Amino acid sequence: MSERRGRNGGRRAAGALLAGLLLASGCAAPDDGAAPDATARAVRATLDRRAAAVLDHDTDAYLATTDPEATGLRTAQRRELANLADIPLSSWTYRLRDVTARGTDRATADVELRYRIKDYDAAPVAADRVFDLRRDRADGRWYVVGDRADGDGVQQLWQQGDVRVVPGKHSLVLGVGRTEQELRAIARTADRAVPAVSDAWPERWAGRVVVLVPRRVEDMAGLLGSSADYRGIAAVTTGQTGGAGRAPADRVIVNPQAYGTLGTFGQRIVLTHETTHVATRTRTSAATPTWLSEGFADWTAYRSEDRTAAQIAPELADAVRRGDPPAELPTDEDFGFAGGPARLARAYEGGWAACELIADHWGEKKLLAFYRAVGGHPGRDGAVEQAMHEVLDTTPQDFTALWREQLRSRLG
Repeated sequence: MSERRGRNGGRRAAGALLAGLLLASGCAAPDDGAAPDATARAVRATLDRRAAAVLDHDTDAYLATTDPEATGLRTAQRRELANLADIPLSSWTYRLRDVTARGTDRATADVELRYRIKDYDAAPVAADRVFDLRRDRADGRWYVVGDRADGDGVQQLWQQGDVRVVPGKHSLVLGVGRTEQELRAIARTADRAVPAVSDAWPERWAGRVVVLVPRRVEDMAGLLGSSADYRGIAAVTTGQTGGAGRAPADRVIVNPQAYGTLGTFGQRIVLTHETTHVATRTRTSAATPTWLSEGFADWTAYRSEDRTAAQIAPELADAVRRGDPPAELPTDEDFGFAGGPARLARAYEGGWAACELIADHWGEKKLLAFYRAVGGHPGRDGAVEQAMHEVLDTTPQDFTALWREQLRSRLG
């Protein structure tokens, strides 16, 4: 399952790459007559010292940017800095987007935190933060008195506890409240998933994956900034779809409870599916229907497995045997949680069957070309129709009829 973040109007999440530096464009002048840009420069200097302290693992320097009187905040931030100490960071920056002065000595700063994990992130993970600050009249410096997520409520893993780091050959697994043995098992599965994805998706991609394993399913929702119930979902992938050049860093987030109920085969399918989303991210856009992005991820996961169509698509097989096969390809709404687990399973299975049909009838190269063509369309309207015409030399109506016939012949 992919927790997709579109470019236009999508929710921000860890993995969304936002706009560049904006310095105090809408500041209100402090009462003492100081220029707004001077306030912005001073706040930025505080944030720069703070960022350097994180990279240096210098607790004293980090806390030196925090108001000495904010004892609760200082305790929490000392703990956070210790929690992320084992994460191999290559960069950590705060980009000041806006400062609003509140009287003479108070200000609120909208900030974008960007960080990279060494050897894994080609581009930064980004998260929006809001800092409340107080200016000390004695030394003229600004000190942090509050640090919180913006309105989307997205948490970072180190805010949930001490992060244990387990490196694999093609993966890096970060966990909170999980044993090293558990994390190493996940790393081994991810290490097997990465080459399987590269074999199915020959385009260049990072060839490595970062996996987050929180303590509980509620913590998984916190990492996604979501109130959805993820109890039945084994894993999701965060990231921004589409775009040229380097993709923002993706994260695969595992629900330890649901993932733990799966056998070795199921866990391998889940992590290969999610890793496919990482690999195909730059070719996936708002034009890509969910049946194609999720179906291709499932097709990749099952591609080299010895499973029959009925074993891969049991819910659809039951529907076909009842004489009630779907009339149309799955809609985006079919992939929502509201329709229940059976409808959700049929949606995933229908997407897999459509991608399997293209690979079997037209060939795997055509499936890849079709995926790229749909994702490269400027918008959803007409994307599938045009790609089917140009790549597959067919129409949606004829394709759907062929898909339904495939369901009857392989699942009946």
